[in-house]
Amino acid sequence: MNVLLINGSPHAKGNTYIALHEMEKIFEKEGVQTEILHIGNQDIRGCIACRKCAETGACVFDDAVNAAAEKFEHCDGLVIGSPVYFASANATLVAFLTRLFFSTHFDKTMKVGASVVVARRGGLSSTFDELNKFFTISGMPVASGQYWNSVHGRELGEAAQDAEGLQGMRTLARNMTFLMRSIALGKETYGLPEQEPFQPTNFIR
Repeated sequence: MNVLLINGSPHAKGNTYIALHEMEKIFEKEGVQTEILHIGNQDIRGCIACRKCAETGACVFDDAVNAAAEKFEHCDGLVIGSPVYFASANATLVAFLTRLFFSTHFDKTMKVGASVVVARRGGLSSTFDELNKFFTISGMPVASGQYWNSVHGRELGEAAQDAEGLQGMRTLARNMTFLMRSIALGKETYGLPEQEPFQPTNFIR
């Protein structure tokens, strides 16, 4: 089992990292391999809808998105962590995720997803909802914890004082590990769910 954790904060060792690292410690105890990929400080532009990825299998902009694609394909679970900016995820992270999910055409069905959000005070639930949509559009089960997966903190290191938030991260990591293992057993016994041919319907006159 292996989990890829995406740090969408500009700060490599900030409050978002503290939350992700709390999960990482539990994964290590459970024998799950992890990698934290820091993309929040990188120069990542948004998708331009050129659709070249449909022809080449990779994004036309050869940056951190293409570098992460193979890691994403081979992971059993994906954790996305972001600070909250104006009740939304970091724009760099959103650009990264939009291109990553759109340009990769491997089957993401039953990879387990989890999102983690960090804020001084508010905007957590809207950001949490925003990030989870990347999973649900891809057939990825969403792991849950004991609350919305959030930690509070503004100044560097303050997240370490949020005892309930950090407990939520540990719970989330344990639940995610259980879900990944259960899915692996289910695949061995039953295989993946049958998929019907896609039926695109455009609502135009």
